[in-house]
Parts: sequence; C-alpha cells; structure tokens
Amino acid sequence: MARFLIRRTAALIALLIAVSIITFLLYNLGPADVAANTCGKSCTPERIAQTKVALGLDQPLITQYLQYMKGLLVGREMGPPSGRYHCDWPCFGRSFQNNQFVWDVIKQALPYTVSLAVGAAIIWLTVGVSFGIIAGLNRGKWQDKLAVATSSFGVSLPVPLIGLTLILLVNTKWQLLPYTTSASTWPWDPPGPVAWFQNYLLPWLTLAAVFSAAYVRLTRANMIETMGEDYIRTARAKGLPKRTVTLKHGLRAAITPIVTIFGLDLGGLLGGAVLTEQIFSLPGLGKTSVNAVVSDDLPIIIGIVLVAAFFIIFANIIVDILYAVIDPRVRLT
Repeated sequence: MARFLIRRTAALIALLIAVSIITFLLYNLGPADVAANTCGKSCTPERIAQTKVALGLDQPLITQYLQYMKGLLVGREMGPPSGRYHCDWPCFGRSFQNNQFVWDVIKQALPYTVSLAVGAAIIWLTVGVSFGIIAGLNRGKWQDKLAVATSSFGVSLPVPLIGLTLILLVNTKWQLLPYTTSASTWPWDPPGPVAWFQNYLLPWLTLAAVFSAAYVRLTRANMIETMGEDYIRTARAKGLPKRTVTLKHGLRAAITPIVTIFGLDLGGLLGGAVLTEQIFSLPGLGKTSVNAVVSDDLPIIIGIVLVAAFFIIFANIIVDILYAVIDPRVRLT
C-alpha cells in the first residue's frame, strides 16, 4: 500500500506539472495580448510596456513559468520593481481584473461547487444504483422496462432544459421554493440549513437527473452480467438468503465499474459545474471560470484548471484504493 501511494502521488505531481505547462503555454502563446487587455482600450505603448514589467510578462517564458511554480510551492514576490509585495503559498498569482489573489478567489468559489457536487452525487448515486439493481434483478419485467425508459429519457435531456424547466415550474409557476441564490455556502452558516437546502435543491435535482440515468443503465448491465456468474449459482445452491447473494456477492462485484465512473464524475464536478452554476447563479468555480475566460483573466483560468485537474487525478487515486476494499481479488502493490 505504501509503495502504491508513493507511486500514485508521484504520478499526481507529474500530471499536474504537465497540465500546468500545457495551460501556461496555451494562454501565453495565444494571439491575445495579455498586457494590452489588462491595461485597457486607451493604453499607450509606454503604459503597455509598464504593465508587462509589473506583471512579469517582459521576462522569458521559461522564467515566467518557473516563477509561477515557485509561487505554488513556497510563495513568491510579485509586482513592479518599485512596489514589490509577497504572495503567500499557494500563490496562483493575482487577478488581472479585480487585483485579488487567485487563491482567495478560488477559496470563495469552492464551497459553492463542493456543496453542489456532493449533494448531487449523493442523490444520483442513491437513485441510480437503486433503480439499476431493481432493473437488473427484474430483467424483462415492468420494473426493468420502466427504469430503462426513464433513464433513456433522462440521459437525452440537456442540463439547461432541465434546470430552466425546474425554475419555471417550481419557483415561478408553483412557487414551492423561493429564489435564494444568496443563501449560505454551508448548512451551518447563516441564514441556516433550511435556506442552504432550498438554495441547492433544484441544482442537485438537475445534475442528479442527468447523471443518475447513466448509473441506472450501468448498474443494470453489471447486475445482469454478475448474477449469471457461476459463483452466484453456487451461492444460491448453498442455500444462502437472496439478500446475501444479491448484496454481498452480486452487488459487490458489479459495483467496481460504478466506482470508477463515480470518481471521474465527482472529480470533474468539483472542478466546476459550468452550466448548472450559470443557470442557477451559483458563484462557484464553474461560473468563476466562465467570467475569467470572458475577461481574459489568465491567472484565474490557470488556477481553476490546476484545481480541477487535482480533483480529477486525486479522485482516480481514491478509486484505485476503493478497488482493494470492494473487490478482494484486487491487491495494491
């Protein structure tokens, strides 16, 4: 286990470095003039040159990248020569638009994304796996046909259609929930857990409707395949209860691919659910990244990309560890 964690940690660091290099090169070698965009439309060439010095854009690209990586590890000095200031670790730089430290911007947006992703994941995992098990155990029956039809309908609907329809019906027409996009980021923060729940319920249902459909189909297919294995027939022949055969022997083997896709889905959402956050006006990482792209705010773009990459890669490591817990045939060496 120790050697496995060391190897995967090294791979995590290597992949993050690769992502940082690619992202850094894409936005620094692009056609846009970062200094001119930051300075404004009425900037003179002299002012643009001063802006490049202040942002460190006058240095060679490799020097800029090494300084950026230094900031991520130990912090770094930033600003023009006449007004240097220290950026504490982890230093993702400073926003070109609002002059905030990027890490502060990420810390402000991350709780919204975490609340959205974790709440939706609980719903879609519970609903998707439960309906998939029912469909797999009742193959060809009405339960199976209903689950397959519902999942096919859910997977074909785009997020904007589901989200806007829920807002129109639940908030506007039926007035079952208030518009509470300014509610707390965590349930223990003011104005309390009720406002927090109301704020995230529709975004949770929107994401759950999309993701749970895929989990129903995947769980159903895995359960049908697993329940036809020889060891399942042996367990039944031994007289084991149906519940034990289904949950302990069948589901435990069938859930391995589900863990894989769940880790990828959750890791991706923790990097920002762009469409859902835009529709429901949640100031999470997804909405922040869109605003940064529109305003050519390079430091925020790179920072969010690195945070999203970390979540996805870290989720893969957790998935590999869970394999050994779920499936006794898997050994981490």
